[in-house]
Amino acid sequence: MAIYLIRHGETASNAARVLQHPETPLSERGLSQAARLGERLAGHAFAHILVSDYARAHQTAEAVSATTSTALEVTPLLRERSFGDLRGRPYAELAEEGIDPFAEGYAPPGGESWEQFHARVAQAWSHATDVAHTATGDVAVVTHGLVCHGVVGNHARLADGVGPIEGWTNTSVTVLEPGKPWTVTLLNCAEHLDDVRETGRA
Repeated sequence: MAIYLIRHGETASNAARVLQHPETPLSERGLSQAARLGERLAGHAFAHILVSDYARAHQTAEAVSATTSTALEVTPLLRERSFGDLRGRPYAELAEEGIDPFAEGYAPPGGESWEQFHARVAQAWSHATDVAHTATGDVAVVTHGLVCHGVVGNHARLADGVGPIEGWTNTSVTVLEPGKPWTVTLLNCAEHLDDVRETGRA
């Protein structure tokens, strides 16, 4: 069965380019995006929805659960990478101090190194595929941008004509079909959002 990999809706911190706290909720725009996502997936026969325990992901998953009548399974394995003591700080402020929290080899104080993060994503993906292999329908995984990137970049291949990977739009849908490795047949699709419909971009 397919896995639908979904990024959460927008938050005020997303829009302001600030490293987020776990409890950061969706903004009004993010709630609207989540509602649009729910409309897009309404009636889809999901067997399971796995979701990060962070507020923004959980709120997004609730919108999908409401229109598909599918229960949620919350797992901390799907959390965004922890930036520890840097959470709450704007990207621009960090750049002024010469800090790139996304740089290869950089480990934020009190947070996860890239190695720790990718090891956790591998665990999360293993759990998701175990669920999918025993499910009677498709599985939705509602998570965060870096987790989406880690899954697609390290645990799947792009189908012919799909890609390249350029980023992760809020509430975008990425579909992976089973195989060795899993194959991405739809990447970062947000056609349900008005701004994407009208301008052709996120």
